[in-house]
Amino acid sequence: MGLLDGLLRGSLSKPLVANVHTMDADLESIQIEPDCTGRHLFDQVCRIIGLREIWFFGLEYTNKKGISCWLQMEKKISKQDIPRSTDGHVQLFFVVKFYPEDVEEELIQDLTRHLFFMQIKQSILSHKLYCTPEAAVLLASYAVQAMYGDWNETIEEQLDIKKQLPTDVISKYEMTADMWQEKIRRWWNGNSGMSREDAEMEYLRVAQDLEMYGIQYYAIYNKKETDLELGVSAQGIGIYKENNKVTPRPFFSWSEIKNISFKNKQFNMKTVDKSTISFQAKYHSINLSILDLCIGTHNLYLRRRQRDTLEVQQMKVQARDERIRKQEEQSRFQREKEERVQIENEKSGLQMRFETLEKQLQATKDHARTVDEQIELLASKAQHAEEELRAATKRAEEAELEAQRQRISHQKSEGMRRILEEQMKQKELVMSKLSQSIGELNRVQPLAEYPVLQDWNRYIGAGMPMSMSNHEIGMSSSSAGEDSIGRHRNDDIHRAQRSMSTQPVKLQYQPPVQMPISPSYTIYQKTPPIIQVGAMQMQPNQNMGLPPPDPTTIYPSPGLPNEIAQMRKNLEMSKSDYNERTRHFKETLEEFRSELEGLKREDRITEIDRAHFSKPGRDRGDTLRMSSTGPTRRRVDTFDDL
Repeated sequence: MGLLDGLLRGSLSKPLVANVHTMDADLESIQIEPDCTGRHLFDQVCRIIGLREIWFFGLEYTNKKGISCWLQMEKKISKQDIPRSTDGHVQLFFVVKFYPEDVEEELIQDLTRHLFFMQIKQSILSHKLYCTPEAAVLLASYAVQAMYGDWNETIEEQLDIKKQLPTDVISKYEMTADMWQEKIRRWWNGNSGMSREDAEMEYLRVAQDLEMYGIQYYAIYNKKETDLELGVSAQGIGIYKENNKVTPRPFFSWSEIKNISFKNKQFNMKTVDKSTISFQAKYHSINLSILDLCIGTHNLYLRRRQRDTLEVQQMKVQARDERIRKQEEQSRFQREKEERVQIENEKSGLQMRFETLEKQLQATKDHARTVDEQIELLASKAQHAEEELRAATKRAEEAELEAQRQRISHQKSEGMRRILEEQMKQKELVMSKLSQSIGELNRVQPLAEYPVLQDWNRYIGAGMPMSMSNHEIGMSSSSAGEDSIGRHRNDDIHRAQRSMSTQPVKLQYQPPVQMPISPSYTIYQKTPPIIQVGAMQMQPNQNMGLPPPDPTTIYPSPGLPNEIAQMRKNLEMSKSDYNERTRHFKETLEEFRSELEGLKREDRITEIDRAHFSKPGRDRGDTLRMSSTGPTRRRVDTFDDL
């Protein structure tokens, strides 16, 4: 016996090795003494991870029957029914044990909030916490915002939908993975600029409105041995049917519960009106866990309604200062981000404008080249027309000279004709005088009697007509010459006019005056076209380079407001603003719910879905209030009759 006792004492004196798994990390090979209590190990874990809000958490283990139990803080670890792994280590889980009534008001440290966020997320994805499809998508958008920041196409392509949404939600709707991803993206884009801390807090705000949030269920049965579920939450204790963990039947708030005791496997819960509710746990190994959970939750309920301790006040001040500092950094980061986005937008705008101006400049150059070619062609035509005009002018001058020569010749002919006419008149006068003399002689003696006169008569009779005929011939030839000269002159003028009519330039010929011909014409003067760009005009030959914008005009220097006061003002959001934001959020969520309703698979609806659809209240708080109405005695009777 002495040897056996020594061996037992030696085995008990060996230190225990515990592996503690948190939601954020695994703490392996923690050395603990055999007589160490659960409180010592719990405090050691809290010190390792740097947690100060220790009253929300506990250590959980799975006993040899596979049932989850809470590690008793005041009892030795070696005396508790904790199985050991093959390597002799004890496996424990550091998880949330007591839930707050309002996460935004009660969670102080960022680490506390992050651990809550990780555990609630895991509970939803593992189907321990019932979540509607629209709430699951909304929560997934906050989760990816907290983990990855603002939406990014590359990150979205790498997301696994099964790690963001519960599989039972995916299976209940006729939607592909891309369709679910598009729904998450729509809400994710709305979270742009939200920090990780704010995204996790928004996640918890939405999650705490779920029907099963913060409720820990234990299998019990009443006096009639009906299988029921005992739900312990921050608001009170609810009794649930086995197939309906959404609506309690009935519910007792902590203000109505006076005492909870455990004796001989029987739980007795006394109310303030001295009514008693008796029930038994289905598994006796969890009796201490139920009692410990109820006592701790009730103590926190009373603690919330008392003044904060100095430690809590100090933590809140530090957390508020840290939150203000982070918000200042976030605001500064957001401003810098907006400035970068603005700079990038302006840069891309200037780049696009520069490319547009380059295209317009190239088009202007092409147009100017075309205009130059047309001008050269028109100048060639004008030169050809000028040469034609010069030739026509020369021909016109020659025709004018010829006409002048013809006029001079005509004038000379007219003078000869007048001279001949004068001579003829003189001859006729002489002849008339001779005729008169002959007549007078005939009266004295006929002329025929004189041989000399007879010869003269023959001469006159034969010569005079010949002279007249020659004169007439001379006159007619002179007239014909004038007509020929006029016709030649008119033909030259007509040819010059026909030559000018084929040219694009109209000329007016004035014989007495010779107009000087200029080698250039104002109608072909090159005038660069004006390009209209936006609200400014510029000539194509001007410098197309744009000066960089003045930073002082683009980014006015900000003032120096009291940023700390502004941050405090933002933190102290008024109740009306919060209610308005909540109302708008619920309306948007209702629209999203209606959108998903048409894609639902009716054959995949479960009992908990039907319980959710048939709940009496609009939300979790409303359901609890309706389940706790009526006298306590009547609700106790309702429990006994289940």
